[in-house]
Amino acid sequence: MGRAIYVNAGFEGEGKGTKEAPFKRIQQAADVAKAGDTVLVSPGIYREWVNPLNAGKESERVIYKSIEPLGAVITGAEEVKNWTLYKDDVWCVKVDNEIFGDYNPYTTFVCGDWYFAPTVRHTGAVFLNDRMMYETVTLDECIKGEADPFSWQRSESEYKWYTEQDGDKTVIYANFKGKDPNKENVEINVRRNCFMPDKNGVNYITVSGFKIDKGAPTWAPPAAYQDGLIGPHWSKGWIIEDCEVSNSRCCGISLGKYRDEENDMYFYTKHVKSPTQMER
Repeated sequence: MGRAIYVNAGFEGEGKGTKEAPFKRIQQAADVAKAGDTVLVSPGIYREWVNPLNAGKESERVIYKSIEPLGAVITGAEEVKNWTLYKDDVWCVKVDNEIFGDYNPYTTFVCGDWYFAPTVRHTGAVFLNDRMMYETVTLDECIKGEADPFSWQRSESEYKWYTEQDGDKTVIYANFKGKDPNKENVEINVRRNCFMPDKNGVNYITVSGFKIDKGAPTWAPPAAYQDGLIGPHWSKGWIIEDCEVSNSRCCGISLGKYRDEENDMYFYTKHVKSPTQMER
């Protein structure tokens, strides 16, 4: 019989994973949870990438459970304040690139094998009150803020954003249509994944009852590395149940391919079919 490990984002003090002194971050529990253990997560917003370290067993799973259904939110986004008015309804903010680590969604494009649209959209995204805004290719488009004629929600498509780099900072312009972003809930994607191991073989994991929201995974064609907001990274025996997964720039739940550096985006980078593609 395994142990219960507790997590509560609102706890003040030194967490030990007990009910009386829970960890503040799910990753702290993921670092120590082993086969048979259950990680019980209190309601709250957890702005982190959970990278489970240890596998379970078929008869002794590692269980991650939101105590209140959909009450614990794991998000790949961070709040952004300190916007300054640029022009008309367009505001601007500069974000230090250190926040992104080794993966900047605002320099990484949605592109690759089997992707036939122009390579002009980034894996990053801007959210206004939990609604994903529309990226533009030019700053002028952002300033105009015109509705996308192909959008299913044309009025919402008027909310635009544009990005560029300025040295070691990511600059984001956003058309908030008269709203003050410093008084609204504005977030940007900063993490690629929300709950996904960085290696294969982390087997027999259960993820239950979480809201998993906002992230910047890459395009995931059949012959490339396939990641999502949540996924087993080619591990076996996972159960993802009673979760709500939303606002991914590309894939939400990935059950797909492991990373293979020699064949990753083979056609896109080498302009010939990979051996895997030729076999098909």
